Amino acid sequence: MRLSEFWALMEQEFGQGYAALVAQDQALGSLGSRTVEQALADGEPVRQVWRAVVRDLDVPPEHHHLPDRRRSRS
Repeated sequence: MRLSEFWALMEQEFGQGYAALVAQDQALGSLGSRTVEQALADGEPVRQVWRAVVRDLDVPPEHHHLPDRRRSRS
């Protein structure tokens, strides 16, 4: 997972402005009580950070992935 994909998922789930606040302020137990920003700065793999967000913030399964753009172009 690329960092740009991570931020697209965050914005898809929480909204453009709120995603940054969640990343900055919400300490996640799955990340050792670190925020998303702290975990990324510490070098945690982006995919692992996204999985922690999904788990700890109850992101619905249908929002776990970006939409497949190839399908929507048909």
